[in-house]
Amino acid sequence: MGIIVSYKLLYHPHVKEKDLHRLNKTMKKRIRAAIENRLMVDPVKYGEPLKRTLKGYRKLRVGDFRIVYKIEQDNILIFGICHRKDIYQKAESRI
Repeated sequence: MGIIVSYKLLYHPHVKEKDLHRLNKTMKKRIRAAIENRLMVDPVKYGEPLKRTLKGYRKLRVGDFRIVYKIEQDNILIFGICHRKDIYQKAESRI
C-alpha cells in the first residue's frame, strides 16, 4: 500500500473572483468533481506536466477547460481554471 497524503487546496485570488464566476452551473459541478475525485486523490497521476515558461506546473483537463496548478509539499496551488484557449496566458500572468 502507498502512503496516503491529504492535500490542502489554495487558490490564486483571481480564480475565485474571476474564473469560477464565468462558468455555468454544469461546468462548475464537473470541475468540482474533478478536483475532489482526481486532483485531491493523486495530483501527480491525473495531471500532466507543463513545459517552457510553465515548467514545474501541471494541468488537469476537464472537457475543454484546464486547471493549472502546482504541488508544493502538501499543498495544491491552483493558478487558473479557464477554457483551454485562454488558460496558459492567464496562468503565466498569475505566477
